[in-house]
Amino acid sequence: MYRWNGRDYKCPIEVTIDVIGGKWRSLIIWHLNKEVLRFSEIQRIVPGISKKVLSEHLRDLERNGFIERRVYPEVPPRVEYMITEKGRGLGEVLDTMEKWGRDLLETEGEKVDEEI
Repeated sequence: MYRWNGRDYKCPIEVTIDVIGGKWRSLIIWHLNKEVLRFSEIQRIVPGISKKVLSEHLRDLERNGFIERRVYPEVPPRVEYMITEKGRGLGEVLDTMEKWGRDLLETEGEKVDEEI
């Protein structure tokens, strides 16, 4: 058994699911693994996420060392979010999941939009 972040885990995959679980976290990490983004850019490419929920997830991911928040001393202030080395490993997991999902959709799914 392992303990991380005040919680006990019997299987390592449990912690992975906790970190990327929920509706939004995996998408945030996946996009930040591709490029450095500002808050408004993340909100635009993750449609449907509220400012409050996005702020909470970004704070949580930063606190746990998966992303970095960089504030630039400019007027108006510029804040960018980027993946850390720790987060990059998780990004690789999400890339594998994206490939698996794409393969499933291309072989068994029905294309209804050109966006994917």
